[in-house]
Amino acid sequence: MAFCLISTGWNCEVSAQLAPGIDFNNLDKTVSPGSNFYQYSCGGWMKNNPLTGEYARFGSFDKLAENNRSQLKGLIEGLAKVKNQPGTVAQKIGDLYNIAMDSAKLNKEGAAPIKPYLKKIASLKNKSAIYPLLAEMRTIGLDPYFAVYVSADDMNSSMNMVHTYQSGISMGEREYYLENDAKTKEIRDKYKLHVVKMFQLAGYDKASAQKAMTAVMAIETRLAKVARTKVELRDPHANYNKMSVADLKKQYPSFAWDVFFTDFGLKGLKDINVGQPASIKEVVNIINTVPLKDQIAYLQWKLIDGSASYLSDAINAQNFDFYSTTMNGVKVMKPRWKRAVSVVDGSLGEAVGQMYTEKYFPAAAKERMVSLVKNLQVSLGQRIQNLAWMSDATKAKAQEKLSAFHVKIGYPDKWRDYSALQVKNDSYWENVERVNRFEVAYMINKANKPVDKDEWQMTPQTVNAYYNPTTNEICFPAGILQYPFFDMNADDAFNYGAIGVVIGHEMTHGFDDQGRQYDKDGNLKDWWTAEDAKNFETRSAVMVNFFDNIEVAPGVHANGKFTLGENIADHGGLQISYQAFKNATANAPLESINGITPDQRFFLAYAGVWAGNIRPEAILSRTKSDPHSLGKWRVNGALPQIGAWYKAFNITEKDPMYLPVEKRVSIW
Repeated sequence: MAFCLISTGWNCEVSAQLAPGIDFNNLDKTVSPGSNFYQYSCGGWMKNNPLTGEYARFGSFDKLAENNRSQLKGLIEGLAKVKNQPGTVAQKIGDLYNIAMDSAKLNKEGAAPIKPYLKKIASLKNKSAIYPLLAEMRTIGLDPYFAVYVSADDMNSSMNMVHTYQSGISMGEREYYLENDAKTKEIRDKYKLHVVKMFQLAGYDKASAQKAMTAVMAIETRLAKVARTKVELRDPHANYNKMSVADLKKQYPSFAWDVFFTDFGLKGLKDINVGQPASIKEVVNIINTVPLKDQIAYLQWKLIDGSASYLSDAINAQNFDFYSTTMNGVKVMKPRWKRAVSVVDGSLGEAVGQMYTEKYFPAAAKERMVSLVKNLQVSLGQRIQNLAWMSDATKAKAQEKLSAFHVKIGYPDKWRDYSALQVKNDSYWENVERVNRFEVAYMINKANKPVDKDEWQMTPQTVNAYYNPTTNEICFPAGILQYPFFDMNADDAFNYGAIGVVIGHEMTHGFDDQGRQYDKDGNLKDWWTAEDAKNFETRSAVMVNFFDNIEVAPGVHANGKFTLGENIADHGGLQISYQAFKNATANAPLESINGITPDQRFFLAYAGVWAGNIRPEAILSRTKSDPHSLGKWRVNGALPQIGAWYKAFNITEKDPMYLPVEKRVSIW
């Protein structure tokens, strides 16, 4: 469980710059700061960066990611154009890219690469044959029924353990199967048509495809009904149900656990965390009660669905039509080279990252980030110490946790070894299968071994950042340490408002509604007094209620409980970074530039991070699936809680965004 900044630079004339950093062209001065600060600070950016057909949402993160992708393309294509020594990383990167780009071969093959596996699933003679098949499907990256993964034991964070997690529903969110508003029903009906079309593209006649779809919907709906909501999944205690494998067998005796674990590479497993017991119980019931032919259809669907992006253009296009266009409003598929770069990046991420950081990440940037992080830690420590609502006992524990943060900046000290991964000149899908087998083997090898706290959960080229509670770490990859998040040439007003708040955001995750439940060593352990915990929950409820009342679309409200952790992190990040900014400039105050004060530049830099455009469909899907508030509300929902913002822009009770002091959130 890691908490990220997102769910995924500007050029201007010197005369239009402030310091440099803030770009006048990004502002919309027809709007007052106090009426709609998001429009005021980002309206120009939104106008100058309209949505193209290939995006459901396009913002500052995406713009920087596009630049990074172009840089990666240059590196990858350089290897793809020459013949490399077999077995080398260069050969694997170059050949995988060339395979992904070979549209003629893909279209000639059609669904042929998955036909043998479809036949294998169809040949199941009895239900006992399901268990080894489920294990094998997991190893090639598919998710039938439920997931199995290896990560830290939340109660003993120095050791890895095996976990199960609810899974198996192809639309991702349970609400798509259960809610009955007009839009959701429309998506559900189109999903049924999509399943039928995909079976037909895989070689089935329409009658068989129709029967398969009925079976798929019945099984996925049953899985959706027992699945925990996104809010329920935020409770780490409820999702920690460690038991011995012996007890697991007693609770679910009909499931062939020994066969499943052995075939998955976990022979002799002693303990396991069953994340959502009701989900496992229902899986057992489905296997026991649903006719074998219907389960075969479901398992075949998981193969077709999971492989679609790596097959012919016709199959890929139908897959895109439903998941991207119907669900998110995207009009045009990304060019093949972008998709190919993304697959290579996802398959050999650290190998690509090593090339990327050597060419594009200067040592000076890492040094400045180290200094910024230290300053933010000091600021958070000051704020903790000055909290009126927290006891000295809990403050002491909080300071210990803050001091124990494991900080990662730029790139890992040790790179991953890809020697066991083979890239061959067969089909695209078979190569993706091998990548998935390689990744699963890498993961399984960690089971029941000490946690490697130096391992990275993101590649260096990723435009994002994260906090991981079980390792108590904050990570800032090289990919995000660029404009508009970080500018080596900009003053502190800009950098503390942008990357400073990002740093503070990730630090605050250690003290949000989930992260606060983990101690300095990453163990799920209550270190709060009962009164302090109650005070925290009371103050958090103010934020929940505030965001619950935000109407993101006509008749659709934000989910304050679901987005609570990220909203707390934004709030804390702003408070911490603003104080760090003031500390850093106390002895050498910054000047106003072109009439814009340092404090105003701080908040404009923050808002610029969230500049973006989004389609109506994506607003609805993200409200269901994304624990982050929409970009607009990470500005207009967060800043009215910050006293310094009111002073910076002279916001008064006459302004629409004004919030009385007694109604503002006050936590960190």
